[in-house]
Amino acid sequence: HVQLVESGGGSVQAGGSLRLSCSVYGDTSNSACMAWFREAPGKEREGVAAIDSDGTAAYADSVQGRFAISKDNARNTLYLQMNSLKSEDTAMYYCAAGVRLTSVCSLSRGVYRYWGQGTQVTVS
Repeated sequence: HVQLVESGGGSVQAGGSLRLSCSVYGDTSNSACMAWFREAPGKEREGVAAIDSDGTAAYADSVQGRFAISKDNARNTLYLQMNSLKSEDTAMYYCAAGVRLTSVCSLSRGVYRYWGQGTQVTVS
């Protein structure tokens, strides 16, 4: 069983920064991809960034150049550094673990089996 626990959300002014963390518990040996998704009110959950076991990352166009995904295997922790935040980044952010079907990790929610409970990010 895999458990994902997000933290680090909060309220920030536009242009500011936040770093989200996701603590990973359990065996993720079958989950080569880790990712961050977000869901804003009235919108579908969308992939933000993903990273594979080799450290190769993929980003949504909307966050490319502003967000950075990373992981610390020794601490079993996934991170999302968010800079130059905009009001449209306001959402609940979720950590996810899943399989890799292509050369880079997908940003499609369908391949992710394990999900955290989310952490709220509000940009005003």
